[in-house]
Amino acid sequence: MDALSDVLRVVRLTGGVFLDAKFTAPWSVAGRVEPEEIRGFVERPCHVIGFHYVVAGRMVARVAGCDPVEVKAGEIVLLTRNDTHILASALEISPISAGAIVGEGAGIGTLEYGGGGAETRMVCGYLGSDCLDNPVVASLPPMLTLNVAATPGGAWIAQSFAFAAQQLAEGAVGASTIISKLSELMFVEAVRRHIEHLPPEQTGWLAGLRDPAVGKALALLHTEPSRDWTAEGLADAVHLSRSAFAERFTALLGQPPMKYLTGWRMQLAAHRLRENRGTVAQIAFDVGYESEASFTRAFRREMGAPPATWRKQAAPADHTAVMRTAAGEAEVRTASSSA
Repeated sequence: MDALSDVLRVVRLTGGVFLDAKFTAPWSVAGRVEPEEIRGFVERPCHVIGFHYVVAGRMVARVAGCDPVEVKAGEIVLLTRNDTHILASALEISPISAGAIVGEGAGIGTLEYGGGGAETRMVCGYLGSDCLDNPVVASLPPMLTLNVAATPGGAWIAQSFAFAAQQLAEGAVGASTIISKLSELMFVEAVRRHIEHLPPEQTGWLAGLRDPAVGKALALLHTEPSRDWTAEGLADAVHLSRSAFAERFTALLGQPPMKYLTGWRMQLAAHRLRENRGTVAQIAFDVGYESEASFTRAFRREMGAPPATWRKQAAPADHTAVMRTAAGEAEVRTASSSA
């Protein structure tokens, strides 16, 4: 498994849809996805990524610190840090708070707003994760766009998304689930495209994936995290001297390889603790520790609490969350806590 896929598996991005919107020019709205709004679907949403997929028409999207971008039909814009953002038919229009107009309904469903001119239809949703440390998101710019139709299989994905959006508007059962899975797929593709176009001088986790030596080292660490790795062993595996490898790894990722490995092992351990998969001793062995005591010390240092305590704190409470479909009906999802 490659490092990107492995990290995405552990951070568990969960997609959801909360709005099928139709805007008519002139219009301008500002908002973000509030973590409380998705807490029924992501127990502790440490990271939230908002997205807007344009089904028909066009719009302009802007986030502070980034150049505005035009988003056309068949394209998606992802707000990777869930910053407050502006979506508009034109940027010179003063925005209204999205909460002021969406809140008039149940906050989830359909919305029509604007001055009656050119129409833009979009599906709005989120990707959420309860993982504390997400190197993928941390390495991304605040806003990403993807021309879905231009990706491999993009025509099929775009058609599927448009069809699911239509079904969502008609209240069809399962339409929101289809869009959720497609949004997860499009996020991964947007990240891959972003990696391909990184400038040569770029640093960070994603830039590390692109580097032949560091990318191979990351793949090895993610494939065999329990192996008794040393900096020398990794350097040999990627055909560099220890000093050259350590310098390149640290320059790109901002930390030495062994410190990175410790952090990744703790994320794997947290994932298994959260899923209630095995005893603390078993998990310690699986992530490369010979004793439960040494693992507990490392986990407490990295995560702020001993493994057993962290597991209790991370256990999901019983909850029932309600998502209203575009037709106004309710889909009820229930999750029970694991013993």
